[in-house]
Amino acid sequence: MEANDPRTRSVQRILLAEDDEDMRRFLVKALEKAGYDVVSFGNGLEAYDRLKEEPFTLLLTDIVMPEMDGIELARKASELDPELKIMFITGFAAVALNPDNHAPKDAKILSKPFHLRDLVDQVERLLAA
Repeated sequence: MEANDPRTRSVQRILLAEDDEDMRRFLVKALEKAGYDVVSFGNGLEAYDRLKEEPFTLLLTDIVMPEMDGIELARKASELDPELKIMFITGFAAVALNPDNHAPKDAKILSKPFHLRDLVDQVERLLAA
């Protein structure tokens, strides 16, 4: 890795995919306030395209989104970077837990609605693991 490679910095980089604009804005604000570098997109396809260009520490994704859902995004992201940590934020936890969808096995799930502090706590735990 080169000296300016983002993975060598102490700031953890989060790729956020959430199609609800208000929710996305709240999540970005909370995570940035907690010290994370956050790049966000409104759909899975745009997030995947960005993931192909640069490394991230965590993929934080909604499940139900246009163009590419969060499950497919997580599968493809895991293929690109097996070290990438994945967390689903969803009102449809049963979908993520369904073994037929082939979601990455070690992905974490945070069910909506949740408090922003809970999100930050879960992200911190996942990234510390």
